[in-house]
Amino acid sequence: MAAAAASGLSKLWKTSMMAARRPDSASPDSNEVRPVPPERRVRFRFPRRLRIVHKTDFDRVMKQGTRVVDGTIMLWGLSNGRPDTRLGLAVGRRHGGAVQRNRIKRLLREAFRLSHADLPPGFDLACVPQTGADLRLPQLMESLRRLAARLAKLASRDQ
Repeated sequence: MAAAAASGLSKLWKTSMMAARRPDSASPDSNEVRPVPPERRVRFRFPRRLRIVHKTDFDRVMKQGTRVVDGTIMLWGLSNGRPDTRLGLAVGRRHGGAVQRNRIKRLLREAFRLSHADLPPGFDLACVPQTGADLRLPQLMESLRRLAARLAKLASRDQ
């Protein structure tokens, strides 16, 4: 069983890394693929430099930052003087046990990771999900984009 799962994962990895069809293929039904060159690959990663990891940074955002809210998440934002936007998460026990809280954090990280290119640069964002909200990935992505844009607008108005 484990060998079958490993085989499936390696097949998935191979297909994701070998996504482009050969243009000089004789047959349109050919399954022959070639690797995507590194300069054409899109990296959707969530490295440590994009996370708020120190308590002092997180506290600074929560105390000095501007707060915006919608029905899905509450977002605090503060300019960080860096080229990238960073994310910090706070999911309390009112959202359920550890399994539910970790699932919510995974969804929020994925929403940030996929939306990062659309977010205004140079902000530290602290995100708290609303209790009882519909926490699905498309709604979280849209909410994160909309609230971050509102934060950027408020920050530019205050300067």
